[in-house]
Amino acid sequence: MHSDKEKFGVLLPIILISYFMILLDNSIVFTSTVKIAQDLSLNGQTLAWVTNAYALTFGSLLLLGGRLGDLIGRKQIFLIGISIFSIGSLLVGASQNAGMIIGMRALQGIGAAVLAPTTLALIMDNYQGTMRTRAIAYYGATAGLGASVGLVIGGLIASYFSWRLGFLLNVPVGLVLAIMGARYIKNQSKSRASLDWAGTFFSVVGLVALVYGINGAKRPIMMFLLAIISLGLFGWREDHTNDPLMPLVLFKNTERFTAYVARFFYAGAVLSYFFLTPQAMQRSLGFTPLLAAIGFLPETV
Repeated sequence: MHSDKEKFGVLLPIILISYFMILLDNSIVFTSTVKIAQDLSLNGQTLAWVTNAYALTFGSLLLLGGRLGDLIGRKQIFLIGISIFSIGSLLVGASQNAGMIIGMRALQGIGAAVLAPTTLALIMDNYQGTMRTRAIAYYGATAGLGASVGLVIGGLIASYFSWRLGFLLNVPVGLVLAIMGARYIKNQSKSRASLDWAGTFFSVVGLVALVYGINGAKRPIMMFLLAIISLGLFGWREDHTNDPLMPLVLFKNTERFTAYVARFFYAGAVLSYFFLTPQAMQRSLGFTPLLAAIGFLPETV
């Protein structure tokens, strides 16, 4: 029991701070969009891609990121994810033009797609019983803090310092987390299953086409058709392979399936709202990023 308590006190903060770093990063983007646009001379369509590029890589690679944790090992994939995310943060903070910030936001999305599922998997692997229940509760609380406190922190940084600082702070934090992770995260046994390359290809193409179709493709209908075909082939592949990337049995439970659908529409609406509302507060009402974050805070509670 003593060793469990000791591990709970070291490993869990590593997991929670890593997860919070991802959430805080997005909150900084939401409250700093006007400052970013002014600093880099971005128009509205280009500014949207500062968020879209992240969503594109994160959404399309999330399944693969989770699967790589099974195949490569949680510790290794955690270190890879935190490294990619930290490097992306450094380069976002150093961005001098639209192409650079959009490209580096895409790199951040890759790191987050690897890191996010790994943090939850580490909880499931390392804790049992009441400790797991408590760890998941802390994980959920971290998500809430990231959505609320993160906005205020992002607004404070953008108002009194620079939006760049919000990204650059991830670098030393990521370095410390990588060192701590290398020391305290145990090497887990790797899965003997193989990677479903065909399923991975269909899922990535389908999700990229779907996100790109929603977020600015010149021919969205073509993207949606490609998404439907690719995701349909992905579903067929997952139903006919011994090592599915996403087991379809997850959707056979009616309550779970309904929750997935509700979550899909909820997340789509909320993310759009989070992106647009702080901009409206700053441009139409003359709020600073900090005041916009504080004004937005009650809706996150």
